[in-house]
Amino acid sequence: MIWIGRILTGIFALFMLGASIAPKLLGMPVAEETMVQLGWPSGYSFTIGLIELTCLVLYLIPRTSVFGAVLMMGLLGGAMATQIRVDSPLFSHILFSLYLGLFMWGGLWLRDPRLRILFPIAREPSGAPDPTVPAALRAASQ
Repeated sequence: MIWIGRILTGIFALFMLGASIAPKLLGMPVAEETMVQLGWPSGYSFTIGLIELTCLVLYLIPRTSVFGAVLMMGLLGGAMATQIRVDSPLFSHILFSLYLGLFMWGGLWLRDPRLRILFPIAREPSGAPDPTVPAALRAASQ
């Protein structure tokens, strides 16, 4: 479960770096053109790229991963609001931020036992503890 979470986290991080952060930070014309098409004034792409990179780094550091995920979700919510404002297609553009957010949180949930305690999918009917959660963490949550 932890390895699947790490793989999902890695895929999310690589996607964000390659598809969103790098084009903005490298000043690629496609990033600026897309921002202008979405109604953002010229020159904001670099700043948004820095914010995205900061959120991603916080998400990848285990001690700050939940904080980074919350900040990234705020950023993705802003991206969703921008897509709604320009009347983009629902499933391919508007909800894309939601898809990314679910992927991001899924990876974090699978690799972080604290989140599995906080947001359990289902409790074992027998009351048996989750073997992937350390005993000290289980005791602290009760």
